Amino acid sequence: MKHIRVILASNSPRRRELLEQIGIRPEVRPSGIEERVTSRTPEEMVMELSLQKAEDVAAQAPAETLILGADTVVAVDGEILGKPGSHEDAERMIRRIQGRRHQVYTGVTMIRKGQGGSRGITFAEKTDVSVYPMTEAEIKAYAGSEEPMDKAGAYGIQGTFASYIQGICGDYNNVVGLPVGRVWQEWKRLTEEAEDEYDD
Repeated sequence: MKHIRVILASNSPRRRELLEQIGIRPEVRPSGIEERVTSRTPEEMVMELSLQKAEDVAAQAPAETLILGADTVVAVDGEILGKPGSHEDAERMIRRIQGRRHQVYTGVTMIRKGQGGSRGITFAEKTDVSVYPMTEAEIKAYAGSEEPMDKAGAYGIQGTFASYIQGICGDYNNVVGLPVGRVWQEWKRLTEEAEDEYDD
């Protein structure tokens, strides 16, 4: 992947930074598709949305390109928490996750466009996150800041909310927005399968 043109179908600076951390400098081309969700579970939902984004961008991408789409949600007791629409919404979400454990799901779709066609893979990664109990003043202060406004679940684990993180079980980078370790492993498998086809 480090030697092929990579297009990130997302304008998330965190996902771009995570790819750059492992030596991949993607071209950022966010999808403009209207998201349509038919899935009921968080895991299926993020996979469905990542596929929609990747396919939308892949339709206009040239051959010999890898397109990566991703979507992240936070879930608590089965309730999906997306990005807050207001500071009041952020406060409601923080109130739901403080003092307990929740799940972060990121769906990833990678499509490799070759000269003879395309190959792709879609998967989801889950990380459990435990949050310390927070006071009313702490909830209101954090929810009233700008940090939670563009983040699923209304918090950024890599920001000031780190002071409330009790622990995680799973991939930390998945909570940031992209499980780059698994992305790299799945990409290697996708590449090997494509090379086996060419050899045949």
